[in-house]
Amino acid sequence: MEGLNTRAERRLRDELIIWLTTVSPSGQPQTSAVWFLWDGADFLIYSLPGTARTRNIEANPRVSLNLDGDGQGGSVVTIEGEARIDLGGPASKEVPEYSAKYRDKIAGYSWTPESFAVDYPIAIRITPTRARSW
Repeated sequence: MEGLNTRAERRLRDELIIWLTTVSPSGQPQTSAVWFLWDGADFLIYSLPGTARTRNIEANPRVSLNLDGDGQGGSVVTIEGEARIDLGGPASKEVPEYSAKYRDKIAGYSWTPESFAVDYPIAIRITPTRARSW
């Protein structure tokens, strides 16, 4: 993706948490820490049903994603994009890369891949429109 350096691309593959900011219908930004998968073209996030996050995306698909910096103003990654609820998307347990990335986290919360997929059935896809890293 244009605008990202090699370190940022690596972080998008390896980091476990990214900050997703959506905007409510009243214009209030709302930021949440989420698990994600970056495939080099789109982000895949799974959500609980009926959340403010999903309602916000349905009302306004413009979102931003951010990785934590290094605490000194460096290693910052920001991405702007268009989000969509992917009603026909695969369950998390059917995405081998997602299951492998979060295997330990899922087990740590006493989920199985199957129970996580039941609890978090809403697939959100985000296509980047702009990226910056420094």
